[in-house]
Amino acid sequence: MHDRRSFMKHSIAATSAIGTASWSGMALAASSTQSALVFDAMGEIREVYNSALLQEMLDSGLNAITKTMCDPKTFQREALDVALEGIRSFDAWIKSNPRQVLKGKSVADLDRAKRDGKIAVFYLIQNSTPFGKDLDMVDTFYGLGLRSVQMTYNFQNWAGSGCQERSNSGLSVFGLELVEKLNDTNMLIDCSHANMQTMADTIRASNVPIIVSHTGCLAIHKNTRNTTDENLRLLADKGGVVGIDQIRPHITTLREGALEHYLNHLEHAVNVCGIDHVGIGSDRDHRYIDMTPEYLDELRAEQGANLNEDLLPWFMVELNGPRRMETIWDGLKHRGLSDGQVEKIMGENVRRVYFETIG
Repeated sequence: MHDRRSFMKHSIAATSAIGTASWSGMALAASSTQSALVFDAMGEIREVYNSALLQEMLDSGLNAITKTMCDPKTFQREALDVALEGIRSFDAWIKSNPRQVLKGKSVADLDRAKRDGKIAVFYLIQNSTPFGKDLDMVDTFYGLGLRSVQMTYNFQNWAGSGCQERSNSGLSVFGLELVEKLNDTNMLIDCSHANMQTMADTIRASNVPIIVSHTGCLAIHKNTRNTTDENLRLLADKGGVVGIDQIRPHITTLREGALEHYLNHLEHAVNVCGIDHVGIGSDRDHRYIDMTPEYLDELRAEQGANLNEDLLPWFMVELNGPRRMETIWDGLKHRGLSDGQVEKIMGENVRRVYFETIG
């Protein structure tokens, strides 16, 4: 096994875990997303995005994003077909926008994107169903540029259980085999949407760090998509990273002033995991969203029966649009974090776990 894939357990030392009192006592320093590495561990970047919107994302400091390739609610042959089509289609879109985006397959691509003023786009599937029970498909998708695999979506699949499944069963026998195969293939494992037992089983089974790229903290807000402190600690102990998402119902029931609650989730994750194990995975559209009938129709077409319109809007007003990372940077600085600490949350921690897995 390569040295880059070896890692030590990370202790949550007092110098790393930042309590509320110590946050308020730190001096603010002058820096910004322009000088930092900014990596959205799971966010939307769509083929309808035009050059002007991409430029706003770049101007906000965004250097990299991990993008879902296809609808994760599919099974059997449909799951395979939509995943292959998603990769083919997005490859073509990247090829048509060479000045602003590039395909990310290694950390070297991420570094090149930052140097050249582009966004590195890493490919994720949010469900392992495209593989069926054929582990050789992992190699096929790796060859197509896929670099991250979510074990489950909301419900049961061959690998394990999702967060909305009625039982609390964990990783299956096939799931254990899949974890080993993904480790051997240098594919990053994601446990977003998993139930807590499947998540814990996967963290323990993996020989390298994993990511929970887009979730909230269950201790702060009760939602089936959020993660327990127990699993957050386990994730950090194995070197992993949690990305706090920006889906408002995962963060708070409030429709106004939600940003402070988002910062609360980030602060709680840091206090539980340590500063080296927290990132941002927005799970959000980078467009400016207006709740128009046309946008509602778009959501209904994408989400089907999964859409609960009583929970809309999904976005937080303060984070609606492509300049959101600057807003988060400013919010964390006002809470007293140093530049170095904010830089870890904004991208360095995600870069580290990518380096230790995909290389």
